[in-house]
Amino acid sequence: MELKINAALIIIDQQKGILHPKLGRRNNPQAEERIVELLAFWRRSARPVIHVQHLSRSPNSVFWPQQSGVEFQERFQPMAGEQPIQKQVPDAFCATGLEAGLREAGIDQLIIVGVATHNSVESTARTAGNLGFDTWVAEDACFTFDKADFFGNAHPAEEVHAMSLGNLHGEYATVVSTAQILKPE
Repeated sequence: MELKINAALIIIDQQKGILHPKLGRRNNPQAEERIVELLAFWRRSARPVIHVQHLSRSPNSVFWPQQSGVEFQERFQPMAGEQPIQKQVPDAFCATGLEAGLREAGIDQLIIVGVATHNSVESTARTAGNLGFDTWVAEDACFTFDKADFFGNAHPAEEVHAMSLGNLHGEYATVVSTAQILKPE
């Protein structure tokens, strides 16, 4: 497992709305700290950073355009040279030009972080893996929320997170920790 010099950090949906209490109980309260660590490392090493912003099609969403929830959180504001990508569905590759941009830049390794593990992170990582990218998901730099399954059984965010990572690991992506990514090169 080797981190390439041009590995792209893809930060998904770190917008103000994701902090809204109506989304419910979440897991991994340290996730944003891990994302900040990764972002600082990416900036220091001049690796590519992509900030994914969800623009919802639903007026009830915390990510509905023209309200503050859609804005990036201050600590995750894109800096000059960092690419913002706007999406309207969970998958950051769907109708965004993300794949073309990565291919044009010669990037074939992606480190995916953000929210929600079972939704935008999982769908983006699945597509990345299907497209042949060397895809890593930083498990401690992602989080999700309590969720009921199809049959109405409630599951805590920790279980939802673990199942989503289990869905990805070994087939679509390699699930790693932030410490594994940041280990001395």
